[in-house]
Amino acid sequence: MLGTAGIAYRDVTEGEATAANLAWWDADADDYQATHGEFLGDADFVWCPEGLREAEEALLGDVRGKRVLEVGCGQAACSRWLAGAGARPIGLDLSDGMLRHARAGNARTGLDVPLLQATAERLPLATGSADLACSAFGAIPFVRSIDAVFAELARVLRPGGRWVFAVTHPMRWIFPDDPGPAGLTATQPYFDRTPYVETDGEGAATYVEYHRTLGDYVRALTGAGFRLDDLIEPEWPEGHTRVWGQWSPLRGKLFPGTAIFRCHLDG
Repeated sequence: MLGTAGIAYRDVTEGEATAANLAWWDADADDYQATHGEFLGDADFVWCPEGLREAEEALLGDVRGKRVLEVGCGQAACSRWLAGAGARPIGLDLSDGMLRHARAGNARTGLDVPLLQATAERLPLATGSADLACSAFGAIPFVRSIDAVFAELARVLRPGGRWVFAVTHPMRWIFPDDPGPAGLTATQPYFDRTPYVETDGEGAATYVEYHRTLGDYVRALTGAGFRLDDLIEPEWPEGHTRVWGQWSPLRGKLFPGTAIFRCHLDG
């Protein structure tokens, strides 16, 4: 993992954000897989730290025979689950370090999911070439423009195509990333969209994450031609004791940690 010398809230260019997050996830890939790989599985579709699974929720609907793009696939466990369910998935991620684990997962399971390295803001896919798109905490928090991402997805999806994605619930922005009592006190304005940036000793960005309000997501989706079918805010499951970063039973019983947007493209 890259070292962090400081934290700032400041604007960053698309190029700076892309370079920082590419380097970050390449460096963090092994630690991420070691920490979360068992929970995520080799061929399971887990939407969020609360443990919602596509096998139980069916947020994507019937995937059999469908071409499905997973945006920010990481180690591609979701894509491999989709392949096992009869879909024709493609996994896309910015980080070759994460895709290295995706290739290893393909080899372990025998599910040979095609993998692409690219930014979600410029998808290397033909217009109207996918039936569905999904993302479980992949890419969306780390891109400078969700308008660009949603416009690209609207281009790539066929008319009526579904787009379902999970992100950190926007209200979490106002609290420190602490799973304990310190994470229960609001410190950051909800309406401040200034990016969160971790920096090295010279002030260069090593990690960039963007905050959007619920309204920002809805406006960007509708502006790209999507209709919002549902907004799921998972409750913390009884008996679920796993702590994942800022997610914990303490915080989970008080306010949501995840927002899942279920949308379809007009047409």
